Amino acid sequence: MKTLLAAVALAFAVPAAHAQFDIGRAIDVAKKLGDSAKTASKEFSQDDEVHLGEGIAAGVLGAAKLHSDERLQRYVNRVGRWIASQSERADLPWSFGVLDSDTVNAFAMPGGTIMVTSGLLKKLNSESELAGVLAHEIGHVVKKHQLQAIQSGASSDMLATLGKEAASYKLGRSGKDVMGLGSAAAGMGVDLVKNGFLVKPLDRGMEYEADRVGVVLAARAGYDPFGLVSALQMLQSLRAEESGASLLFATHPTPSDRISELEKVLPSLERYASQPQVEGRFRQTMGAAK
Repeated sequence: MKTLLAAVALAFAVPAAHAQFDIGRAIDVAKKLGDSAKTASKEFSQDDEVHLGEGIAAGVLGAAKLHSDERLQRYVNRVGRWIASQSERADLPWSFGVLDSDTVNAFAMPGGTIMVTSGLLKKLNSESELAGVLAHEIGHVVKKHQLQAIQSGASSDMLATLGKEAASYKLGRSGKDVMGLGSAAAGMGVDLVKNGFLVKPLDRGMEYEADRVGVVLAARAGYDPFGLVSALQMLQSLRAEESGASLLFATHPTPSDRISELEKVLPSLERYASQPQVEGRFRQTMGAAK
């Protein structure tokens, strides 16, 4: 587990104060959720949100691996963190990682941890498209969509169970930390995934809102805001059963529906359409990726 956390710290390139997941804190958050009978209406502090997301990320990375190319990881982090700095939640410890997977997907966790698959990156053609994808995920975090989903009735029951599991992992039958705090957080995150946290679709309205927030953030960051539309058009051309995008299609409105919704706000961003797409740097980075 120490090796895993070290890899996350390196690849995500987060500030020193957040260089390692605070595993104990993540378990405390889960236990607090499990002990509460009113989780659905509970107000999360920002620290709670961040550490809950870190625990989930640790679990995800226990089941999937980060892409080994450090240059690619740094590049995606630079793009993502620059866009996130344009948001009203710029103070979050934003972390971006590339998963070594041929599937086509990207997803966000509470508190600012965002992952994108190498399979999706290979389908994109420019940095502005990457910016659009990352800005959409940043929009979810800014609006706390995942946190709201976790606080929903079904997810609250799930977290109540996880809280008890986290406590049992931590203490073991002998009352000692048999498995270690790292294993407890990883188990908690994997259980979240197994119970549908990352495969259960968000409300369609949340997806549309994240798109709207995303194009604005991309424009603020100096990118062509139509990059997200280009990425959606690419997705529109894929066949889910052949492209590895089945999960993405199952958890999002259709690309055509998303484009239609974006068309309602894009006219106000026309003046930013001449902002760069940054194709050269993107292709150079992807071409050099191992």
